[in-house]
Amino acid sequence: MMLLILLGISLISAIILAFVGDRKFAPEINILGSAVTFLAGLGLAIQVYAQGPIIAGGKFFFVDAFNVYLTVLTSFVSMTTAIFSRRYMRREREHGRIGHKRIRFYHSMFQLFIFAMLLALLTNNVGVLWIAMELATLSTVLLVSLYRTPTAIEAAWKYFILCGVGIAQALFGTVLLYFAAEKVLGEGGEALLWTNLSQVSDKLEPTVLSLAFVFLMVGYGTKVGLVPLHNWLPDAHSEGPTPISAVLSGLLLNIALYALVRCKVLVDGATGTHRAGYIMMGFGLLSILVASFSLLRQKDIKRMFAYSSIEHMGIATFAFGLGGPIATFGALLHMLVHSLTKSSIFFTVGHASQMHSTQEMSRIRGLIKGNPLVGWGLMLGVMAIVGMPPFGVFTSEFLILTATIKDAPLLTPFFLIGLAVAFAALFRRVQPMVSGSAPSSQQSLKAANLPVILHMILVLILGIYMPDFLSKWFHTAVELLK
Repeated sequence: MMLLILLGISLISAIILAFVGDRKFAPEINILGSAVTFLAGLGLAIQVYAQGPIIAGGKFFFVDAFNVYLTVLTSFVSMTTAIFSRRYMRREREHGRIGHKRIRFYHSMFQLFIFAMLLALLTNNVGVLWIAMELATLSTVLLVSLYRTPTAIEAAWKYFILCGVGIAQALFGTVLLYFAAEKVLGEGGEALLWTNLSQVSDKLEPTVLSLAFVFLMVGYGTKVGLVPLHNWLPDAHSEGPTPISAVLSGLLLNIALYALVRCKVLVDGATGTHRAGYIMMGFGLLSILVASFSLLRQKDIKRMFAYSSIEHMGIATFAFGLGGPIATFGALLHMLVHSLTKSSIFFTVGHASQMHSTQEMSRIRGLIKGNPLVGWGLMLGVMAIVGMPPFGVFTSEFLILTATIKDAPLLTPFFLIGLAVAFAALFRRVQPMVSGSAPSSQQSLKAANLPVILHMILVLILGIYMPDFLSKWFHTAVELLK
């Protein structure tokens, strides 16, 4: 029942909003739908926490400690983004950047995107996971091109082509996975279920599984934004609406990484080696280094934080590839705190861009004096994302660094260089934007501060104190991912 509500509300909300259009209460319907989805996700998490993994819908859905944690995170950030977008998109319409038809389109596609992500997380079927990822791609391609400017359309096309090629590689990897599974489980849908595959992983053909993982790594790695498959991500972030940048960075990248981690567990079981982990470590470390140095040369504020997302997904990918209890626990925590922090940063960046009518960092100045909540929100968000204590990102990066020193000491200097360069680059760029006097051209606005404050409080709490239920939750997920 809770599963049905969780998936049904976002889909029904998308249909309703397609008909409601740009009426006065459309943003409230968007918020209400997202809030009910979050409450349903919370209810499902409590059920799993108390009873253990759940199989529902004739084995079509499967919920365990790993995907239900991401389900709660996805529904929560979706809700806060819907709250933020109410004021943000209203101002965009008042200034003529979008019209009534596009507002209708935005709200409907936003809910469809949430539905696609939740379906990808909760399905037990590898094929349906691929379909849900494709649906998420198509809905966000349309949202990236919302402003219909030449650069927005170009960014949407780049996103569509690169992720389309990537998702095709993931399809081929899925076919190979089925090819290996049908010899053990027989023909039909049973050979595509995660629950069945995990039980017989040691009986699957290791050579076929290793080849399948290469295609899945390239395919889903494109969606994660890993270097060198990342070129779509900075353009999509800089040209799309800011709420979409928040959910792209905070949520969609997590879903693609979730798919990769599930596949890695199968390959590890089939091969009895750490081959898949080494591939993930390579892509992750390359992403950390390339993204960190790319931060130094950015001029657009949203592009800069897009590269920051690439860096942090590289950190999580590297940690999952490294494996072991400490690294995996750190990776799970990092996905959580990065999603909360980065979406919060994009909320403040969106308002800062509206105040100065530009995304060029050289023209954004005096945010703290112009709007203290926006200025301090951005400054604290950057302090959190670069890993300064006592924020949660520091805790997750410290755990991952500890595991790296223990299990891969030769890679530690490269990991530290990436973190140090990103730290320096972000502070170098953000400090002039928040300090100094506000220019006369700076506009005043009523910012949506509640989502920013809520996210930053949660990230701060997670850096100081880990609640027992969350620690147990993560430990259970670590056991699943061995």
